[in-house]
Amino acid sequence: MDAGVSIKQAIVPADAAGWRLDRALAAALPTLSRERLKTLISSGRVTQAANAVRDPAIKVKGGEAYEVAIPAPTPAGNIAQDIALEVVFEDEHLIVIDKPAGLVVHPACGNLDGTLVNALLHHCRGSLSGIGGVERPGIVHRIDKDTSGLMIAAKTDRTHTGLAAQFADHSIDRRYRAIVSGRPRADNGRIEGAIGRSPSNRKKMAVVSPGQGKHAVTHYSVLEPLRSAALVECRLETGRTHQVRVHMASIGHPLLGDPFYGRPSKEHKALMERLGFERQALHAARLGFRHPITSETLAFESEIPPDMQQMFNELVLDTVQR
Repeated sequence: MDAGVSIKQAIVPADAAGWRLDRALAAALPTLSRERLKTLISSGRVTQAANAVRDPAIKVKGGEAYEVAIPAPTPAGNIAQDIALEVVFEDEHLIVIDKPAGLVVHPACGNLDGTLVNALLHHCRGSLSGIGGVERPGIVHRIDKDTSGLMIAAKTDRTHTGLAAQFADHSIDRRYRAIVSGRPRADNGRIEGAIGRSPSNRKKMAVVSPGQGKHAVTHYSVLEPLRSAALVECRLETGRTHQVRVHMASIGHPLLGDPFYGRPSKEHKALMERLGFERQALHAARLGFRHPITSETLAFESEIPPDMQQMFNELVLDTVQR
């Protein structure tokens, strides 16, 4: 046996009679995705009675026993780094963390280390079964560097595939808390507008003409009127780059502290300078989803962090003014 290879025994469920082998093995081995199993079968790593089975499309009868040889995940190109994480939930399949503002999610040009991925590689060492055969956390969604709040990452292929499907069909419950400039005319509203690259600045996103960009919908509710501002909750029906920031700016209420999409009033600018507040006032406050392996419905909430709470406290109206 190759070094680092683990052997899993798989009994095809009796009610899987007539299924393709890759589908049947995915039911028997819930931590492995069907695509991963298809690759393992084709490479001769699935055997029945010591004979390799190389066709993922063969039909099973139900009840057969197979052995699946799983190579150790290839080390990721990124290094593991001991960076403190606030873990909200964790099991063998996935991890939910409360990301602080300032932490980049994924290594990229300009941020090759010191990211959430580097932190997860250290925190989850030994528990990552590999995404596509590579030892790395499965990042299925991102939040901006200077946005705080809840994020989820997968540890296994099967979990990654299941979470990605929920994000694709918009069944994930994602709600953000934001402090915006001004108070929306309506306390509740729906913002619909395709989001794409700004034609005037390719570093920015913008609401673009129909037929361009990607369909995007945000539902907002005013939670608290503030002094020339408001605390709002934004529920994402879709998940596009900078969606909350772009959509709220598009209706005339950009997020306080947003360097791309807003320009603060003199009052707000002076307040942010006094508080040292140097980011967009945005926090991923709620994350709800169906666990891809156990099918349990999970939901997590996070209070706004101290810097946003301090700004909120400074902007609170007197009771008479509300």
